[in-house]
Amino acid sequence: MLPNANDRRFRRAADGIRWLLVPMGIIDTVYRVTERSVGPVAGLLIRLWLAKVFFVSGILKIFDLSVAPYLSNVAYPVPWVEPLSPTYLGAAIQMLIPVLLALGLATRWAALYMLILVLVVQFNYLALDINLYSAVLFGWFVICGAGPLSLDHLLARGLGDTALPFATALTRLASAVTRYLKPYYQLVLRLWLGLALLVVSLGAVIPIRLVKLLPGKSLAHFTPTPTLTLVCALLIAFGFVARPAVLVLIMTVVGMHITGSDGPADVYFVMTLALVGLYGPGRLSLDKWILDVLPQISGGQVFPLEGAPRVVIVGAGFGGLACAAKLAKIAVHVTLIDRHNYHLFQPLLYQVATASLSPADIAATVRGLFCDHLNVQVLLGQVTGIDTVQQGVLIGKRRIPYDYLVIATGASHSYFGRDEWEPYAPGLKTIDDAVEIRRRILSAFERAEAAEDPAERQGLLTFVIVGGGPTGVELAGDIAELVRHGMEKEFHHFDPASAQVVLVQSAPRLLPTFPETLSEKAKRALERLGVEVMLKSKVDHIDQEGVLINGKRLASHTVLWAAGVVASPAAQWLNASADRSGRVKVQADLSVTGLPNVFVIGDTALANGWKGKPVPGLAPAAKQGGAYVARVIRRKLQGQPAQPPFAYRHMGSLATIGRKAAVASFNGVNMSGAPAWWLWGVIHVALLVGLRNRISVMFNWFWAYLTFKRGTRLITGDERPLEAGINPTVRT
Repeated sequence: MLPNANDRRFRRAADGIRWLLVPMGIIDTVYRVTERSVGPVAGLLIRLWLAKVFFVSGILKIFDLSVAPYLSNVAYPVPWVEPLSPTYLGAAIQMLIPVLLALGLATRWAALYMLILVLVVQFNYLALDINLYSAVLFGWFVICGAGPLSLDHLLARGLGDTALPFATALTRLASAVTRYLKPYYQLVLRLWLGLALLVVSLGAVIPIRLVKLLPGKSLAHFTPTPTLTLVCALLIAFGFVARPAVLVLIMTVVGMHITGSDGPADVYFVMTLALVGLYGPGRLSLDKWILDVLPQISGGQVFPLEGAPRVVIVGAGFGGLACAAKLAKIAVHVTLIDRHNYHLFQPLLYQVATASLSPADIAATVRGLFCDHLNVQVLLGQVTGIDTVQQGVLIGKRRIPYDYLVIATGASHSYFGRDEWEPYAPGLKTIDDAVEIRRRILSAFERAEAAEDPAERQGLLTFVIVGGGPTGVELAGDIAELVRHGMEKEFHHFDPASAQVVLVQSAPRLLPTFPETLSEKAKRALERLGVEVMLKSKVDHIDQEGVLINGKRLASHTVLWAAGVVASPAAQWLNASADRSGRVKVQADLSVTGLPNVFVIGDTALANGWKGKPVPGLAPAAKQGGAYVARVIRRKLQGQPAQPPFAYRHMGSLATIGRKAAVASFNGVNMSGAPAWWLWGVIHVALLVGLRNRISVMFNWFWAYLTFKRGTRLITGDERPLEAGINPTVRT
């Protein structure tokens, strides 16, 4: 229970603040997502715009030398050098610096040079509002750097720990400049914009001493809207709801352009406003003060953790993360346990196995996801048991006490009682599995290159996938693409396209959970890629030399398993009833019979929450289950009526076949071919965790799509000994 539980005033105050925080928390989340997604792109576009302007100026200097000496001698005099020297030197520098700025390489130094140049021109030669905006933008890059979409960001970690002279010191200096000076620069920027807008709104005359410091002329077309301009000026200057104020000004500028009353420097004005709109008003603002007063908006808590109810979540998959994210906003202490330190996006795991993506592209550290939530503790460990009597989760000899327990440990591949097949036919559930499958596939080609016996080579070039569900179909299609388009001209003793890909399915059709028409289209698409589809076929035996299908021997050194799954040992831990796959039979609220404070979700649970049918083992089902359990726990803690029974909302089914075909089914609407492929790509990229992962995956897909090249064809890891004991991988 919470401390001072009998103090009704504390409860009413806490509840009032919590309800107030809900809309504000949503707004802050939108701000954060926008800053992390749009901010880097906007920074890149601003750099490219500034680089273009000054690069063109350098080009003009070189190709119009009749004007350049005059500018050097009269307009931009350098007393200690003859006229032509600064012309050529200045033009060369003015062409080099913009290139560095555009690439984001040595950005701070390039921006510093351009900042000095612009200020010299503004205060000694020709005063223009565009110069002021350019100076502000260059100053931003001097203080804050180029951002994630730059070579500086890519090289920063390596340069920070290198033997290059001064590299480490300069890297630390850059970080210190950003950390200590950015808030003050944001304050100065806001005050500068606010003062300029205030002068325009009041119709005041800018003092002569400030004429070269304020962009009054370019903002003169805001005079017809003095009230709006005045309000926005004050909000921006004080940093109070500054982002909405900036958005209003940007929309006003857009409206002026539509009506033809635009100003000469509006593009620069909008870019300057974007710095405030995307990155916020900074620490020295009223907005930040509000965040500090109500810290839960920024990931803290307005409730004490001492004595708070303890919720332990086992498994950082889709369900575990969804539950933890919801519980992080209420007065509980959450402990999230997983045997890995990362969250894995399993739907794209097959692309790691076929060398399309790197493991880092589809994984994100769990600690990084919850670093802003002070009431969430992340533990790395292997759960060995659960004591339901004393209410503790066992990690070896360590005991983690709980008041509420959520088990989201997922599932592993099942061999239907033939576990001795696992060394010869690995399944695909973890990154280790994907890397091992990639090693086997790529090693098969390398061994085939050195093979002298045609029969041995044929066995090496025969790939068998057992199971015709989405994983099997996607694996077969991607391997077929790899052998026919990804390795041409790389091997000289055989043609990689001669490899045979066989998909074995015991059911009468592929993708049994899809409509029959889409199953047939998937089969035809695979056959067009050269995949041999064997339906109503039973695998009788698998060994090191191949597989026995319907009593016939097929020589293959690479057999992959995608035929079935088995749940984690959660049922054994809880001593609960389970089905043949090991899934725990749960109540309508996803709790375990006889254990109302223990919940099981995702692939580990057998819940009839899909119109009376078992909920499928899909990522959306796990996420919905996690969010539902969080609501159940919150209602119990707050003494509210019980949550209605869990009802799974099926969002649709997707499966891709190769580089330009897919099948999709959404509430009776069926799609196939290229449109389904694009939809599949958009949805999977959107569901990835982290902006870096989304950008990396999109780039890799685009590159592979245009060039047929796969950038992660690395054979890593040691070969797993086939005589090794069976140790099914369970995500806990």
